[in-house]
Amino acid sequence: MEELAAGTRVDHPRYGEGIVSKNKITSYEIFFERGGKIEITKRNNELEVIETPEEKPKNSLTLAEIEKVLRFVLEEQGALQEIVPLGDKWAGGNMLLQPANPALKPKEIPIEGFFHKIVMVRDRLRVLEQNINSHPSLSDEEKVNMQQYITRIYGSLTSFNILFSDKEHYFVGAKS
Repeated sequence: MEELAAGTRVDHPRYGEGIVSKNKITSYEIFFERGGKIEITKRNNELEVIETPEEKPKNSLTLAEIEKVLRFVLEEQGALQEIVPLGDKWAGGNMLLQPANPALKPKEIPIEGFFHKIVMVRDRLRVLEQNINSHPSLSDEEKVNMQQYITRIYGSLTSFNILFSDKEHYFVGAKS
């Protein structure tokens, strides 16, 4: 008997009609009308195929692949972004960029927009850290070396900590 795909309708003399829900290594998980969910060994000769699905399902995804897809979707939708409050003294304020050349006009930017960009940089660095730490082909030494660069980046961004409402959200570089 050839392998049965999930979705195949079968008939069993004792349990009646059923649908294969899982094709395991040595057995099938089948939902029968009379018997409910039953696991039957693949060596069982009593199963009769009534109908095979038109399209066989592709191989199932691994947990790591599912996590990668979920992370991508959540990042794209901004669902992984933590809500980080701007310091009260900056709310509604503007940032003024004044060129040294007096002939050029200054540029005024709402602080909330600038702050949002800073928070996005921090979130992307955190995702990069997670990807480095979970990367299957990087050695521990390579992971540590890359982590040191990220720590230095955090250190370079500590000047922006003045914008955050809570110290728990601050950038923290290497500690001496």
